[in-house]
Amino acid sequence: MRRIGVIVALGALLGMLGGAATAAPALAGGRGDGWELLDLPKTFTVGADVCGFEIQGTQLVNKQFQKEFVTADGSTIFLSTGALQNTLTNPANGKSVTVSTGPAKFVEHPDGSATALEKGHQSGILSPADADRFGLPVFFVSAGALTAAVDANGNFSLSLRGHVVMDVCAALS
Repeated sequence: MRRIGVIVALGALLGMLGGAATAAPALAGGRGDGWELLDLPKTFTVGADVCGFEIQGTQLVNKQFQKEFVTADGSTIFLSTGALQNTLTNPANGKSVTVSTGPAKFVEHPDGSATALEKGHQSGILSPADADRFGLPVFFVSAGALTAAVDANGNFSLSLRGHVVMDVCAALS
């Protein structure tokens, strides 16, 4: 159960789009060789605490598959690949944007630390303090390599080797 919490926490920080990140990572169906389709909600809400207004999310495409395995050192690795696309809408003004998520690798280490390695387009939600610390918007879409880590003491770090494609809050304002 703890490993699910780490995945949910990193997903919330790095791209499972708010409400989708809090969904139980139940797996349904598969494509073989241990890959299972992530069963994500068709609709979700990102609370007003993120952008100052509520955002409604609608899943357009979910062909996101995940595979889990344990390494010799006891780390658990979750590989994620495939297509995930959502439309985000500000219901107050009707503005919408469509965002896609690329492949990712999540590693939970035996000491309780975790690392997320993401490529391509990713969306992320940060606390205002972390957004300031890393020079990123609170809710963003990035392109390139994004690495996030939580050490065994709960300290969060983030590195983006790429660029911000969209400040979601600004785009929906």
